[in-house]
Amino acid sequence: MKKTNTFLVVALLLFCGSLAYFQAAKAWGFWAHSRINRLAVFTLPPEMIGFYKKNIEYVTEHAVDPDKRRYASEDEAPRHYIDVDHYGEYPFDMMPRKWEDAVAKYTEDTLQAFGIAPWNMEIVLKRLTKAFENCDEKRILRLSAEMGHYIGDGHVPLHTTENYNGQMTNQKGIHGFWESRLPELYGDNYDYWVGKAKYIANPSDYIWDFILESHVALDTVLLGEAELTKKFPSDQKYSYETRGQTTTKTYSEGFSKAYDNLLGDMVERRMKKAIISVGSFWTTAWINAGQPDLSCLNEAVELAEVDKEEEERLKKAKAEGKQKGRKHDNEGSNLSID
Repeated sequence: MKKTNTFLVVALLLFCGSLAYFQAAKAWGFWAHSRINRLAVFTLPPEMIGFYKKNIEYVTEHAVDPDKRRYASEDEAPRHYIDVDHYGEYPFDMMPRKWEDAVAKYTEDTLQAFGIAPWNMEIVLKRLTKAFENCDEKRILRLSAEMGHYIGDGHVPLHTTENYNGQMTNQKGIHGFWESRLPELYGDNYDYWVGKAKYIANPSDYIWDFILESHVALDTVLLGEAELTKKFPSDQKYSYETRGQTTTKTYSEGFSKAYDNLLGDMVERRMKKAIISVGSFWTTAWINAGQPDLSCLNEAVELAEVDKEEEERLKKAKAEGKQKGRKHDNEGSNLSID
């Protein structure tokens, strides 16, 4: 009986800890990024999954680090998006896929102004490969977590357009609505079975494919919300929610449900594609590094151990300042609508 009671206590503590984590993630609006990284771990091959499972809390919690860095660095924001419609029309054949060619055609200043997401993902992939080659445990984890964030962003339609927050179509707030509010409300009911990660022979082509897939969905994202708005009185489209001591205006559950139904399984599909993409890029980096034996990396790394100074710097910058560069209101379902 004593052993049974001890087991129940431990199980209850683990459940409460997990519940507290996901409630915290929802409170800060980073639920989807954290969930994508966490589930990507279970797509990995046997040679990798042991190491990542030991450090699953790290890659989950630190999935949001690149967004924190946007408070500290002017250079960070463009890494999260590409306004591909600035360069013409789908399928954007006029945009060179290689960085050097794109710079030669448009200049680096222009590329930075309208986002460098696809090329940044390639850079992070190379850095993660190098970290695997060096068996640098802390750097592997940091880069894995951050790669998951950037890849996740690339699967969001509103990360592929100049009209990134509906500001050009009187739909301000739609970025966080699609990216945060809907997955927070309905993500627990998604089917996350995505299969096993695969080796990506041509990362550049793969990246551009999912960015273009995201962009193709943009019309439905914007036009669907606009049509739905015509059917909803303002007092039914929005509501007020209280979290802690803060009461803010957000999209009502009724409007959110109607929009989610209109989109079909779009948000679920983009999340699932992001999960398998993250796992596949981690796997690709490991294979490109020569498939090093990760069993020697036995100990789980403490959440704040990878770079304590950087962690404190980002926390301080976020507490004291505003986002540098483009702000897209993705920090929670409590949105800047007015």
